[in-house]
Amino acid sequence: MTRFGKRQESLPDLVAEAARSALSAARLEAPDAIVVAAMNPEEFIGEGNFASQIATHLGFAHVPALRVETATSSGAAAVYTGFASVAAGLSRSVLVVGGEKMTHLPTPRVSELIGRSIDPHERSYGATMPALAGLITRALMAKTGVTLKEISQVAVKNHANGARNPYAHFRDPVSLDAVLESRIVADPLRLYHCCPISDGAAALVLTAEPAPVRIAGIGQGADTLAVRYRESLVSFRATQAAAKAAYRMAGFGPERVEVAEVHDAFAPFELIALEDLGLVPSGKAGRATLAGETAIDGRLPINPSGGLKARGHPLAGTGIAQIAEVFWQLLGEAHGHQVAARVGLAHSIGGLATNNWVTVLERTR
Repeated sequence: MTRFGKRQESLPDLVAEAARSALSAARLEAPDAIVVAAMNPEEFIGEGNFASQIATHLGFAHVPALRVETATSSGAAAVYTGFASVAAGLSRSVLVVGGEKMTHLPTPRVSELIGRSIDPHERSYGATMPALAGLITRALMAKTGVTLKEISQVAVKNHANGARNPYAHFRDPVSLDAVLESRIVADPLRLYHCCPISDGAAALVLTAEPAPVRIAGIGQGADTLAVRYRESLVSFRATQAAAKAAYRMAGFGPERVEVAEVHDAFAPFELIALEDLGLVPSGKAGRATLAGETAIDGRLPINPSGGLKARGHPLAGTGIAQIAEVFWQLLGEAHGHQVAARVGLAHSIGGLATNNWVTVLERTR
């Protein structure tokens, strides 16, 4: 992956940096196919037919390429698409690349573009992604008793991890007081509860050849676009369904997961994910986080990369970056923020939890 943050390079150049690094690591001159993830390059950078553009930019104009989009989980969807192609025997090797370039636009414009992934009716009443996340947070606090201090500890932990990750957007730790005193974004969410707007890209190579890490399981889950039709506001059905499918394919459950990268676009979403994924018992995620169980040196390290909160969130690049991070962790190559693990999990949210993905990776030797 590239370093995430405010980057001067174009999106095709960022994608090329990540893609060439992945191809080099895989010792592959050219893939059989390319899957490109980009949430909205037409609006963010004014470019369309993006898969062909990226293939050409990489020097692979004659390699079949397609683009995948499931809002903010587009990267994970692209990995699934590449996985399906290899599993079906259509390709022996697939280059999966994704990223976004957003920091050159005003923040309100970026928020408006991202907000198009939520229900149009709710949007017409002024709903935004942070506003709906704030609503979910209030429901979570009221129903489960989770406290703002426990939610804020997610941000403290992930900034501490990001400080150790050379790819991270934010490299400075933050204190609990700084999180709690940062400005309100959407009550009760404050600035440090929300991920940044980031530029960046990530890539990986999927192959039918034996490799030191395999995708043991991968699953997709869905829910209503409109939050008002959800069965619950304090858990995400799409995550639960994706996890069930991924564990079923893997042949084992959350008890074997030793490290996870989860979608913490808003800090409380990490707590919700821990329980939806079965990694922490229901009602225990807040206390487990405050007790240090999910810290980089804890029982179950969560987001050792810094997560979306500190590593950053270049939308379609995020799902791929999460899997790249888990890959490095399983191989002992996550320099500066390494944990001990042979099985890892990546969890990606599309929109406001309407199109979610869970990928389980396992070291093979």
